[in-house]
Amino acid sequence: MKIAVAGIGYVGLSMAVLLSRHHQVTAVDILPQRVEMLSRRCSPIRDREIESWLAQYDLNLRATTDEKAAYAEAEYVIIAVPTNYDTQRDSFDTTAVESAVKAVLSCNRKATIVIKSTVPVGYTKSLRAKLGYDRILFSPEFLREGRALEDNLHPSRIIVGTDKTNPELEKAARDFGELLRAGSLRPEVEVLIMGTTEAEAVKLFSNTFLALRVSYFNELDTYAETRGLSTADIIAGVCLDPRIGGHYNNPSFGYGGYCLPKDTRQLLANYADIPNDLIYAIVKSNDTRKDHIAQRVMAMAEERQRQTAQTGAVTIGVYRLAMKTGSDNFRESSIQGVMARLQDAGAKVMVYEPLLSGAEEFAGCHVETDFGRFCRECDVIMANRYDSRLDEVGEKVYCRDIFGKD
Repeated sequence: MKIAVAGIGYVGLSMAVLLSRHHQVTAVDILPQRVEMLSRRCSPIRDREIESWLAQYDLNLRATTDEKAAYAEAEYVIIAVPTNYDTQRDSFDTTAVESAVKAVLSCNRKATIVIKSTVPVGYTKSLRAKLGYDRILFSPEFLREGRALEDNLHPSRIIVGTDKTNPELEKAARDFGELLRAGSLRPEVEVLIMGTTEAEAVKLFSNTFLALRVSYFNELDTYAETRGLSTADIIAGVCLDPRIGGHYNNPSFGYGGYCLPKDTRQLLANYADIPNDLIYAIVKSNDTRKDHIAQRVMAMAEERQRQTAQTGAVTIGVYRLAMKTGSDNFRESSIQGVMARLQDAGAKVMVYEPLLSGAEEFAGCHVETDFGRFCRECDVIMANRYDSRLDEVGEKVYCRDIFGKD
């Protein structure tokens, strides 16, 4: 079977690799450097499993910037393009999704189009009506950054949204679900077929629950830190309840990254005319956590400055920008929200981030490439996730990484 994938990001590339085990897959991207890297069997994103598969296996996978060549003969076209959150419109920017679908229809009006990009609730149904084309499905992805292929190979569930009043479209959805199951290493995984609007809602509600869990343990940590209690002991006691469990419980500077911030805001926007308290609180809690972290870091820096009889603005170091260990994703990382608050409070902020090779500045902050100089010049160093490199300056470090895991 011929399959095309629009977008060579975490979602698109992991899908392309997964399906190219058994099918002929063409991956499309507007960025020539991504296409060139994939053509050389190098991963344009940081994902060890993808890198390993590209190097070891003879996958039936090619990459191109030529949309028409990729889409013209494809039976399925998977849309995995970015949908950033537009704060002006209070909604996802779905421009890239619609452009990709139109590109498919310009050369192929027989393909089944599957949207993998996260979209507002009700979007797929409205797009079908707008374009006058019914064969558009929605299938949410549930992937972790840096582990996208691993999660596709071992999925928790496979969901495909369709028009359940149309037998032909329901069959297309079941067929696509089976494609994903056959490509995975978990043949017993459950495949759920539902309406596209319900499938869109599953994605947003799932990620908002994860954001709730992150926020809960962060607020637990805020309480324990403020009262001088052991966060680790409290969390250990709470999480031994099997109904709660010991996962996703490590305090941080807040939730961030590709999905949780934008998905929670989109779900809250979908609640505009629906009574709610909890959904709003999940979004607000993340801002409150960043406020708390900034205040604690600033207080620590000012105290250290008093102890050394220094004057002038305090210098606060930021050790790494990424949300998770091993990730190259800076987008909406929680530490950036803390940085902005510290700058507003008058602090000088310095960043140590090896992935910013060649950059002298990031978000108005000096980028220091020399780790030793970085440690010497900062009054306090904040780290969302701890690294043993910081052991030598431990008295300067502010970090809420209790368990050493993401």
